[in-house]
Amino acid sequence: MDSINYVPNGGLAATLNANIHGNGTQTLVLSYGYGLDQNVWHLLLPYLVCCFKVLTFDLAFSPNVTPDFYKPDKYSTLHGYSQDLVNLLDELQLKNTVYLGHSMSAMIGAIAATERPDLFQHLILLSGSPR
Repeated sequence: MDSINYVPNGGLAATLNANIHGNGTQTLVLSYGYGLDQNVWHLLLPYLVCCFKVLTFDLAFSPNVTPDFYKPDKYSTLHGYSQDLVNLLDELQLKNTVYLGHSMSAMIGAIAATERPDLFQHLILLSGSPR
């Protein structure tokens, strides 16, 4: 499985430990629920990289993200996380993605897609939280 790690490039991609796996033409963005990290997708990745370029990343609350990045005021609502998602996709120059969000990330994706529909072709929302 080919993997590109964006840490050396700096920016938000480095801060959120963004990784792109696979070489597909369509980008699939995987975003997990509260209390997890991007490693939750490791068993699914081998089945997805054959068809997609898969973006995984950590959310600001992850222990894998430097604690200085987390700002309680910014992340007191899901809008802070959705802004990170939009900024990450912009930084990586990704548009028309397929977004799969689980739990709180379902709502993060819904907010981001409302604000920037050009970034998303499809949303797959699994067990979305109401807020």
